Amino acid sequence: MQRGSWQVRVGANPIIWSNDDFMDLGDDIPLERCLAEMHAAGYAGSELGHKFPKTPDALAPLLERFDLQLVSGWHSAYLLDSSFEEEERRFTSHVDFLARMGCRVVITAECSRRIYHDPKQPLVFTGRAKMLRDSEWMRLANGLDALARIAANRGLRLVYHHHMGTVIQNAHEIGRLMAMTRKVQLLVDTGHLLFADANPLQVLRDHRARLGHVHLKNVRAEVVMRAQAEKHSFATAVRAGVFTVPGDGGFDFAPVLDYLRAIGYEGWLVVEAEQDPRRAPPLQNARLGRETVLHLAGV
Repeated sequence: MQRGSWQVRVGANPIIWSNDDFMDLGDDIPLERCLAEMHAAGYAGSELGHKFPKTPDALAPLLERFDLQLVSGWHSAYLLDSSFEEEERRFTSHVDFLARMGCRVVITAECSRRIYHDPKQPLVFTGRAKMLRDSEWMRLANGLDALARIAANRGLRLVYHHHMGTVIQNAHEIGRLMAMTRKVQLLVDTGHLLFADANPLQVLRDHRARLGHVHLKNVRAEVVMRAQAEKHSFATAVRAGVFTVPGDGGFDFAPVLDYLRAIGYEGWLVVEAEQDPRRAPPLQNARLGRETVLHLAGV
């Protein structure tokens, strides 16, 4: 889509239909229904989900049937806990797959010591400065820069996904990671920033030069506050409806989209929200998210 000199494409994440972390959420929804509804909602592309075929030869014709491009796919890195040789092997395989599918970014998050998948582990909001030692920060930054060079050699940019329940969660941690890396770009996820008490517009301004990818989702403030006060796990918060799509929830996306248009951002805008599809009908929410983004973006 475009308006004036601004060109932007709006994609969706299949997590609206089937959750990759809590697989009982949407486990009964076939992939073809997901892709058909994604197309019906007007999206131009999709990120990877766990139900997608694992080879380009199988995935490419399936996406073509529904007039969708592959936007990117998540890669879980374990640079703090594994050897770099093992991480390099796994990452290279994933990047080669994305490159064959015509992707331009590879979404990466450090998942060593993650707690977001554990329904019994409460999220940590305070005292996070001691989560990593200085030597571990250096190991993580050097490893990510090395992976970013591998991606660049294949025509892709590594975009780092900050995420609740990981070692890079809040604005301070994002800032330190960006300061310690040179080749890594940033994926700004509005929902995870809001959950972490960060201002998405400020993060965009702070890291404008490193912006590589955008995920748009909203939060329900009352669920965020309850999760913090009652020390909920990420799983509990998701099942309680902490995330929702643009057009629902309490955050106004207009300033964010105005800013992205003003700086000439030309990547994908990806709509997503980890919700229970039995409570949040996927097609209805997908349409609401896309229509809200296009309306506020003026495209």
